[in-house]
This record gives sequence, C-alpha cells and structure tokens, in this order.
Amino acid sequence: MQLAVTFRHMEPSEALKGYVQERTGRLVKYIDKPLEAQVTLTVNKFRQIVDVVINANGIRIAGQESHDDMYAAVDLVMEKIERQVKKYREKIRRHKPTPGKELMWRRDTYELESFEDDREPVVVHTDSYFVKPMSIDEAAMQMELSHQDFLVFNNASTQMVNVLYRRKDGNYGLIVPQSS
Repeated sequence: MQLAVTFRHMEPSEALKGYVQERTGRLVKYIDKPLEAQVTLTVNKFRQIVDVVINANGIRIAGQESHDDMYAAVDLVMEKIERQVKKYREKIRRHKPTPGKELMWRRDTYELESFEDDREPVVVHTDSYFVKPMSIDEAAMQMELSHQDFLVFNNASTQMVNVLYRRKDGNYGLIVPQSS
C-alpha cells in the first residue's frame, strides 16, 4: 500500500504518521487490490481535521472528520472509510461484473482568460483515466462512495460512454450520447 501523509499548519510527527499508517493498513483485509491512500492532517484554531482519499483499482473512497484531538479524528474518519469499504464490498458480492472493454478518457481544463479574449483556449491541465465498463447501478454506487459530482463510465449494456451526475435535488441525472 502506498501512503502519503501531509501535515498542514502543524509540525510533522512520526508518532502520528505511524498511527495513520497502522489505521490505513487495516483496510488491506477488505480490499486485496493495490491501495493508494492520501491522508491530510490539518490543524485549525479550534479543531483538528483529517481528510482521507483511498484509491483502489479505479475505486475512490473519501472521508473527512474533525475533532479536538487528532488521534480521535483519525479514528473517526477511518471508521467511516471502513464502513464505506465494507458497504462497497457487499454490493460487489451481490453484483455480477459486466463484461466490456475499458476505454481511455481524457479531461482537459482551459484557462478562463482564453475565453474572454479572441485567443485560442490554452490547455492548462489534463487528466487521463480509464473508463470502466459498468451498469448504471454500479456507476451510481461508485459515485456514492467517492462523493463526486459526476462520473464518466462506459455503459456495459450499450457500450457507449455515459455521464452520471448528481443533481441539486440529490437525485442523479444520466447523459447518454445520441447519434443523428
């Protein structure tokens, strides 16, 4: 498991880093895939905040907790992450994986100034990731676990790229491309 611990507004502590490493190491018994974990420990004036993002074979699970004590905040967020991982694991056991071909997807970010002038837009950031084949239910489950606002996926039944997004009313919307 790869672990990155970031300290913000506080001095790095080997004891705290070791504690975070021990707590995140427990996730290996639930997910046998290679894990990547990013943990950010932040101290504000009145509270201690712990952000955790776990990536495991295309699955992103995130959680955040705050408490007066940093160790207690780590415990709270790791309990939340463990619940999410167990929930995901149970759903995977009930679902049969859908066969299909993974696609490579690319997302570009443009500078705002380039749209205000008559200049061509300039790409300032590009993300590339694999679009996994999955059903709409699996995509909704993945979005729920990752707390993202949208998810691009390859619809296993139609073999087309779809976008599932979270609406302001809390429900989901689905964008399906149509050919004319």
